[in-house]
Amino acid sequence: MRVPSLYSKEIMKHFKNPKNVGVIKNFDGLGKVGQPICGDVLWFYIKIKENKKTKKKIISDAKYQTFGCVVALANSSLLTTIIKGKTIEEALKIKKEDILKKLKNVPIIKLHCSVLAIDALSEAIYDYYKKNNLSIPIELEKRHQNIQQTLKNVEKRHKEYIEFEKKMWGRK
Repeated sequence: MRVPSLYSKEIMKHFKNPKNVGVIKNFDGLGKVGQPICGDVLWFYIKIKENKKTKKKIISDAKYQTFGCVVALANSSLLTTIIKGKTIEEALKIKKEDILKKLKNVPIIKLHCSVLAIDALSEAIYDYYKKNNLSIPIELEKRHQNIQQTLKNVEKRHKEYIEFEKKMWGRK
């Protein structure tokens, strides 16, 4: 008897055969996001080049390092395959819902890790703009602020939990 998978075929495809895993040396942008409490942490690297015909900046390469669950790994792989060759503006238009739709049937308890790659991409593009002293689009600045605030909130809750455990178990 075959046991049905908790995950969709698309999730399992990217989990079993991930694309673009690794580090880009001399990257143009790096996004670091994560949920230290649940263990999903993602580093997302992008390389930017100018399209000779259109003169627009495109994402020529994307790689990632993900420490996390099946869904976190799958969405990282999927997103790198989607954004290569896209302009920065096109990449920024990709929404979390777009990734969820492509992954299909993400378990509710895995929704938070199914969208980490989008946040990491936003942070990598933000990093690229900052490094190159480019004007940061308002929407990207808002995303960056939200991601940073979420990280601060998670770290605060995490620190409180560590302090609680220390008291509970008499550890220093």
